[in-house]
Amino acid sequence: MSKIYPDAHAALAGLLRSGMTICSGGFGIAGIPERLIDAICKADVRDLTIISNNCGIENVGLGKLLCNRQIRKMIASYVGENKEFERQYLAGELELEFNPQGTLAERIRAGGAGIPGFYTRTGVGTLVAEGKETKEFEGETYVLERGIRADLAIIKGWKADEAGNMVFRKTARNFNPVMATAAPICVAEVEEIVPVGSIDPDHIHLPSIYVKRLVLGAPYDKKIEFRTTRARETA
Repeated sequence: MSKIYPDAHAALAGLLRSGMTICSGGFGIAGIPERLIDAICKADVRDLTIISNNCGIENVGLGKLLCNRQIRKMIASYVGENKEFERQYLAGELELEFNPQGTLAERIRAGGAGIPGFYTRTGVGTLVAEGKETKEFEGETYVLERGIRADLAIIKGWKADEAGNMVFRKTARNFNPVMATAAPICVAEVEEIVPVGSIDPDHIHLPSIYVKRLVLGAPYDKKIEFRTTRARETA
């Protein structure tokens, strides 16, 4: 059976429901599953819990779901560039589970590996550790963090073969492969789909066993999160 679907709406058919938890790959607005996010935005689903490094920016990436009031809770690491996120959180309209970035990555990896929890020194003695179990190892205090599992993972890759073996480009590799492992169903969008055997096995970043559905998302409009320029020098 082919894993390739004609578009993002078809790829997500039968998978979405209100109240579900979704892992979303990407970092900032780089390597985000734009087409899949747009399809979720148009779907009649609410009260979503989203696990992602951040929530995009206003009306870009996951920020679209936020502006559409489809997100009930964010499990994230960085949220500082989204003013609508700030407004909803301070108004008590959005629940936030904040994590140090490395801890978030390891919680997702642990969930994907079937590890229910792990101990880390990160966050000990801070608000991050409040209400969590601690334990001493060799005279050092560690805090127990729980692995994360979701109902669905959505990711973005650079290239995939028709079986779903995937390659990620540069920083877009951040958070995408690990998200794919942390849910029973992973839907991926890519910039290019090639025949099986076209990708050197040593160059595959995510094996096809993790990818259940695949969609070609290209072409993409490469957005810039921050545009920083210097003043033009006068003659």
